[in-house]
Amino acid sequence: MIVWLNGPFSGGKTSTAQELVRLLPDSTLYDPEVIGAALRHLLPQKRMAQVTDYQDLPMWRRMVADAAAALLAEVGGVLVVPMTLLRQEYRDEIFGALASRRIQVRHVVLTADETILRERIEARVEFPGDAVRSESVRQWARDHLAPYRAALGWLKEDGLVVDTAGRTPREVAEQVAEAVRNGTAGYCPIVQTPEPTAATLAAGVLLFDEHDRFLLVDPTYKPGWEFPGGVVEQGEAPARAGMREVAEEIGIELQDVPRLLVVDWEPPKPPGFGGMRFLFDGGRLHSAEAHRLLLPGSELRGWRFVTEDEAATMLPPVRLSRLRWALRARERGCPYNLEAGVPVG
Repeated sequence: MIVWLNGPFSGGKTSTAQELVRLLPDSTLYDPEVIGAALRHLLPQKRMAQVTDYQDLPMWRRMVADAAAALLAEVGGVLVVPMTLLRQEYRDEIFGALASRRIQVRHVVLTADETILRERIEARVEFPGDAVRSESVRQWARDHLAPYRAALGWLKEDGLVVDTAGRTPREVAEQVAEAVRNGTAGYCPIVQTPEPTAATLAAGVLLFDEHDRFLLVDPTYKPGWEFPGGVVEQGEAPARAGMREVAEEIGIELQDVPRLLVVDWEPPKPPGFGGMRFLFDGGRLHSAEAHRLLLPGSELRGWRFVTEDEAATMLPPVRLSRLRWALRARERGCPYNLEAGVPVG
């Protein structure tokens, strides 16, 4: 199990975590900051210069989950993780990777009024005797107050909120420990999707509205938007798998078997195994049907009908290429055979 202490910089996460490991039996402190420090030594300076925050590195997010799983396998018990995650897609990616390993996360959000946060920030002295470095840390914390305000909505819905104002780290830790014991700090309801161990077969379905926009959904368990669909089960026809996934994900029962638009071979790219990807035309959803869309909260956070141009800002490159060829196939009435998003044959 993991107790993840989230919240703003200067919210009291580290000091609370240090107290919490004294209160929770068989617990270990795990600070993902050490992963970021390691990457500064592992990655070329050119790559590090491309990001302003190591959380923006996919490698960091992957290593945070991998290291947590390895640490739990080594020492067992409970990991206490003090780490700010203000981007919901990063939280989804890391927690989803943990869920795929059957590691449950109790998400606790430590908060305080912004006035108090600013007072704490100004009082921080990270490097005694080095005023320049200390001020750099304070400025970093100040710069993240606005993203924290923007994230408060989903943070309060997602985790147990604990106000740290006017309280010692020990007092806050005691409240968190009791919430863990009595279940008030519940497990984060994220879908547990096992990671593939070999190449997979997956089917997606494009559903259109009256304006020829198509539906994208926002999964909780991985970053980025996606087509409705999922992995084809053993012995299942790809088109039927697409129909099943649409019904399970958004509550829409397709009456007709969808028409194939593209089949795309996705090459393996560690840590992924790649596989075959099918994209089908599920037809048009009228307004009344669209209003009946149902989202399982553990798997999907939202849905939108979008244009091709809008999708360009929402989909990763390979998925976007697959989409564009699928739209061209729909226009010409003939499917495309793709390899890594590029037509062949």
